[in-house]
Amino acid sequence: MRILNETQLDYADVLIRPHRSTLTSRREVELTREFDFRNTNRSWTGVPIISANMDTTGTFEIANVLEKFKMFTCLHKHYELEDLFQYFFEKPRDYAAYSMGITDTDLHKWQTLKGRLPKGHIRFVCIDVANGYT
Repeated sequence: MRILNETQLDYADVLIRPHRSTLTSRREVELTREFDFRNTNRSWTGVPIISANMDTTGTFEIANVLEKFKMFTCLHKHYELEDLFQYFFEKPRDYAAYSMGITDTDLHKWQTLKGRLPKGHIRFVCIDVANGYT
């Protein structure tokens, strides 16, 4: 058995403290940010809010709505291959990520989809693992 002596925090221990602001109205707030990806020539501009890849929130419908506000969706990995193909074939997606697990079946599904789509129609991939240390 290993005993951890470090302080362990959970959400009840964390406080988000606001900074002083010079804004005079909510209309002055700008949520859009640009992120540059290290070791690539790519960047992404949008509102850094992501809908999780759960089957109730990572849906095509949610992605279509959030995209209008430049917010991101990680689609759930339970969609059928043909449905994913139709969604990503329609147009390149800057605010949706294809989600996959780490099994051979997941890899095969990804390779099949990627092989059928025009290059660049899937810009982001979410690799869904049960535990971060996997």
